[in-house]
Amino acid sequence: MAELYNEYSNYLKEKYGEKVYKLPINIPCTCPNRDGSIGYGGCTFCADVGTGFESLDNSLDVKEQIKINMEYIKKKYKAKKFIAYFQNYTNTYLELEVFKSYIKESIVDDIVEISISTRPDCISEDYLIFLDSVKKEHNINISIELGLQTVNYHTLISINRGHTLSEFIDAVLRIKKYNFEICAHVILNLPSDNVVDTIETAKILTVLKIDQVKIHSLYIMENTVMGILYKNKEITVITKDEYVERVVTFLEYLHEDIVVQRLVGRAPEENSLFVNWGISWWKIKDDILDKMKESRRYQGSKVKTQADMQIYL
Repeated sequence: MAELYNEYSNYLKEKYGEKVYKLPINIPCTCPNRDGSIGYGGCTFCADVGTGFESLDNSLDVKEQIKINMEYIKKKYKAKKFIAYFQNYTNTYLELEVFKSYIKESIVDDIVEISISTRPDCISEDYLIFLDSVKKEHNINISIELGLQTVNYHTLISINRGHTLSEFIDAVLRIKKYNFEICAHVILNLPSDNVVDTIETAKILTVLKIDQVKIHSLYIMENTVMGILYKNKEITVITKDEYVERVVTFLEYLHEDIVVQRLVGRAPEENSLFVNWGISWWKIKDDILDKMKESRRYQGSKVKTQADMQIYL
């Protein structure tokens, strides 16, 4: 493999012929792990704002959010193509007709793809059928981002995810029937996980033929369950060097065809207890790439050639 890893920006350029930018969209929704359907409080690491801290306020309608973000990106980067990214909380947990209305609002000029972030246990046929109709009628690609975080079911329980690995596998199989691209989110430094979990997560994503993966580093916020545990010293976070090693190891066991959206997450510093060891995310990314170069390790280098390649035939 010529490159160290299969980088998302390069993939988009090849797919769409030029650089493409994601426009975050924030709509008023929640999560079954917050409203009592399966649990309360959400994941132990999840703050009240969810993950959409870089998004505009959800009091703005979808078209207005797209217009504001698109005008800014066009002016700054001379961009021409965009992805409408429904980022925060569990978007497919909305009532179907409400979900449809938001998706339809995002179908505007220069949007070439709609990306929907959701939970593995909130994938149902009616929503997929609707998205398939959007894809065919408007010639817009559809991608679905699923929060997995880890394949270790003990960890999934301890962080109060409210689903197990089986729901993730089921969601992937459901989505693949419609040929939508799937991006799995993983956190490689959860307190209960070790390097064996890192390797197993990469192997399972490879076996499932996941299209993309987004790698996050854990951040810990005030007013969360994990924040309380962290302040009470009941949990610890691995060192930055250990995280770098885990990312490199993860990539080695991840098939080279899987696109990597990011190597390290970004998080708000406000109300945070721990964010990236107090180091800029881009510096951690540089450390990961330097380690890969120095040790001659690259994405897919430990995928078993004969057995695992058969999966992609």
